[in-house]
Amino acid sequence: MFSGSIPALATPFRDGSFDEPTFRKLVDWQIEQGSAGLVPCGTTGEASTLSNAEHHRVIEVCIEQAGGRVPVIAGCGSNDTMNAALHMTFAKKAGASAGLCVAPYYNRPSQDGLIAHFSYLAENCELPIVLYNVPSRTVTDIEDETVVALVKKYPDRIIAIKDASGDLSRVADHRMGLSRDFCQLSGNDELWLPHAAAGGRGAISVTANVAPALCAEFHAAISANDLAKARELNDRLFPLHYAMFSDASPGPVKYALSRVHEGFEPDVRLPLTNASEASRKAVDEALVHAGIVEA
Repeated sequence: MFSGSIPALATPFRDGSFDEPTFRKLVDWQIEQGSAGLVPCGTTGEASTLSNAEHHRVIEVCIEQAGGRVPVIAGCGSNDTMNAALHMTFAKKAGASAGLCVAPYYNRPSQDGLIAHFSYLAENCELPIVLYNVPSRTVTDIEDETVVALVKKYPDRIIAIKDASGDLSRVADHRMGLSRDFCQLSGNDELWLPHAAAGGRGAISVTANVAPALCAEFHAAISANDLAKARELNDRLFPLHYAMFSDASPGPVKYALSRVHEGFEPDVRLPLTNASEASRKAVDEALVHAGIVEA
């Protein structure tokens, strides 16, 4: 099972191409700072604008650089079931621990369609699956009953969920419908604390890109049932959680990384644009508030 602070890694670009040396440095830094796992090629990694060749190279480099020090949950989602299976097959061969599979976007499948999609992946790919529910981006919601049905059908294949629905009642709903050991990870940094209180095991985090040590310390406080410490750290991190989405993601987090990680360019790919002036101001203020940079 996965737990702790697991950053959804941003993908650095330089002159329009994947900046492999900077990404390798980012992977090392994340592990040194206490991150418990890594997620390349998720939403924050701009997977939707990576070619398949780039997508696979990012996964490969992440696994190679991590060198078994932490698990790698490779982003494998697609709105095309066959392409998701292609990513899953590659990630398995590359040595990933699991594949993060988002609900197919744009197509708007029914719940029966979601069950068919994830069933195909579970039956035709050997890599364990972490479901990813983010209806604000995909429109389609993986409903609680669907999660329960899929996990009961494939208990050895579908091993966790990243929930970014914003609905905290889902943690209890999943616990009631499944084993209480089922791994639930928050997909909303600002809800990490209450999600953990309800039974979550950690977070696949955007903020952890920029504040890996603080996020790791925050999870350690939660795990130790040190609520006072967890609240203190949550207060430090909270403005940063919101600043990461003060413009279209991952524009703000890439700007923040350019402030704290030498050589990291803030560039994103179209149709996204770099963080606006207002967003950069919000990020700067949040970094100061968290004590990551000086005023």
